[in-house]
Amino acid sequence: MEQHSPNFQFDNSTEWEDLGQGVRRKVFGYNDELMLVKVKFDKGATGTLHRHPHVQTSFVSEGSFKYSIDGEEKILNKGDACLVPSNALHGCECLEAGELIDSFAPYREDFL
Repeated sequence: MEQHSPNFQFDNSTEWEDLGQGVRRKVFGYNDELMLVKVKFDKGATGTLHRHPHVQTSFVSEGSFKYSIDGEEKILNKGDACLVPSNALHGCECLEAGELIDSFAPYREDFL
């Protein structure tokens, strides 16, 4: 079945989903092929190591993160980004309160 969001989404009318331990998420535009998600982290919060079949990009819109992809760690600051291949083990630690803009292909059905 085809999934899709409205064509337009607005930050002030999109609710945060509290994921616990200092992490919150907003799902924005999506269809069967793609999804856009904003994730806010408190300083010290983590995105635990995990893997999924979706290709992911993460753009740092605020803050600083230590990001790990298949055992390689890099510090990402505002304006930096990374590409997470399908099934790569990845996660992050928020070094300075911040926000990631993530995209997933295909969309994350488990986020809806």
